Amino acid sequence: MRLKHITAMIHARNMEFFRDRGTFFWNMIFPFFLIFGFAFAFSGDGEEVLTIGTFGDPPAAVTDADQPPAFLDMPGVSYRSYDDGAYAEDQVATHQIDLLIDWTREAYLVNVTSERGALAEQVLRSNGGGMLTRAEISGEPIRYIDWFVPGVIGINMMFSSLFGVGFVIVRYRKNGVLKRLRATPLNSLEFVSAQMVSRLLIVTVTSIIVFAGANIFLNFMMKGSYLLLLLVTVVSIITLISFGLVFAARFRSEEVASGVINVAVWPMLAFSGIFFSLENVPPVMRHISRVFPLTHFLEATRAVMLEGAGFAAISGNLAAMAVMTAVFLLVASLIFRWE
Repeated sequence: MRLKHITAMIHARNMEFFRDRGTFFWNMIFPFFLIFGFAFAFSGDGEEVLTIGTFGDPPAAVTDADQPPAFLDMPGVSYRSYDDGAYAEDQVATHQIDLLIDWTREAYLVNVTSERGALAEQVLRSNGGGMLTRAEISGEPIRYIDWFVPGVIGINMMFSSLFGVGFVIVRYRKNGVLKRLRATPLNSLEFVSAQMVSRLLIVTVTSIIVFAGANIFLNFMMKGSYLLLLLVTVVSIITLISFGLVFAARFRSEEVASGVINVAVWPMLAFSGIFFSLENVPPVMRHISRVFPLTHFLEATRAVMLEGAGFAAISGNLAAMAVMTAVFLLVASLIFRWE
């Protein structure tokens, strides 16, 4: 690989991007409208139904009783079962659920800073919950926009990476650009590397600008490390670019490439957890979502931002994206054609 060839291709691709005003608008301006639109739309008080979490199994004295306590099945209350007690407590602290029943301690945990928590406690005690010991916790609520902003960044990254690489290289092939480049000293590895680096720089800078610009006005919750968040973003972009190269490797028609890319894009939009949490979806759907790189990006990003997770906690997501990147690059290299 010759550095001079790669830098020349990176410069040419960057100039092509910045001169395309429509693409620049989509990558830079549209995410701001999406973030602020959702911030306004979900700025109310949220759902009216109370949400109570449970951890552990109820004692036999409760389940075998002739008339179980009414709080086990109250109308107007949504119940969530958790396998991790620490995670369940964090859900109470961040106002994601209104109250937690911890059967391992025969106690209930309520957030003293939550008005909905106080209401859930009254409802619980008035329906036979007096048998449980009271425990308190406090913490700031997670706004919907705090939870949703990684989804906006992920959408922008996905479209920029898949269409910005896959669509462009197909257009090069259709217009004969790749055929001309093949006659130059540039080899396929140098060409593909330049495309990846150029798109990586553009998407990374765009994502940082969108996040920082919106954060000035909306002040997103950030409990973890910004450097770790940047690492997750860069790894995710590389994975998505590699995915885009698979589509760019052989197609000759922009229309066919666009259709095939959309077939991959829309399942990720629907099942990666961009717009809604996957906690309450069927297990089969959660397992299917694990094959999407965007799912791992969102899990890792939200863990860093909202839970203050460290590298060890998200290492599984990073490893999954690294494996996907290797697979995508291998497939793309095997089927790549200049013409």
